Amino acid sequence: MDWRLPSGVTRMVLVRHGKPSEEMKGRCYGRLDVGLAPEGHVQAERAARLLAQVELHGLYSSPRLRALDTAKRLTEGRGLGLQVEEAFREIDFGLFEGLTYEEAERRFPAVYAEWMTHPAQVRFPEGETFSEMRERVRAGGRALRARHPGQCFALVSHGGVNRTLLCEALGMSDEHLFRLDQVHAAVNVIDFYGEEPVVKLMNAEP
Repeated sequence: MDWRLPSGVTRMVLVRHGKPSEEMKGRCYGRLDVGLAPEGHVQAERAARLLAQVELHGLYSSPRLRALDTAKRLTEGRGLGLQVEEAFREIDFGLFEGLTYEEAERRFPAVYAEWMTHPAQVRFPEGETFSEMRERVRAGGRALRARHPGQCFALVSHGGVNRTLLCEALGMSDEHLFRLDQVHAAVNVIDFYGEEPVVKLMNAEP
């Protein structure tokens, strides 16, 4: 990809966090604050190398440790402070947090069944709906673009956050959200020509 920023274009670089700690494998985790697995640190370093030559005017992160651990790699050698933004935390799974999928299905069969059939509509018990997450993420995205008109900035967060912003840019409906893959440490680029978004790069594995 040509990383030169065209005049007047605002560029949003979206990075998913690296692979989280192994104890979360097969479990629901959104609000839970887990760090990176050893492989996740390697992935974060690769993402940092991919973006090393990109001039950033802002670097933002979800407050979750797995995102912060990834974002800190991007700060190295830049002299650029890392700013934490609550708007970009992952969806809150409520009482599903920390459960395996089998445990969630056993304890909350009706909610689990709805999740499997209508993932963008379900409300997790004592947690969020996708629409609630979508609204805070989109509002956060607009706020960051307003801070950096004509500049390039990066946001390190989560698969759900990236999909939400990509879906908005592509004009996709909520029910098609999971057609967009986001591997660990995936890099995505959205250029904004005024208010008109153009997806330049998606799900690039560093």
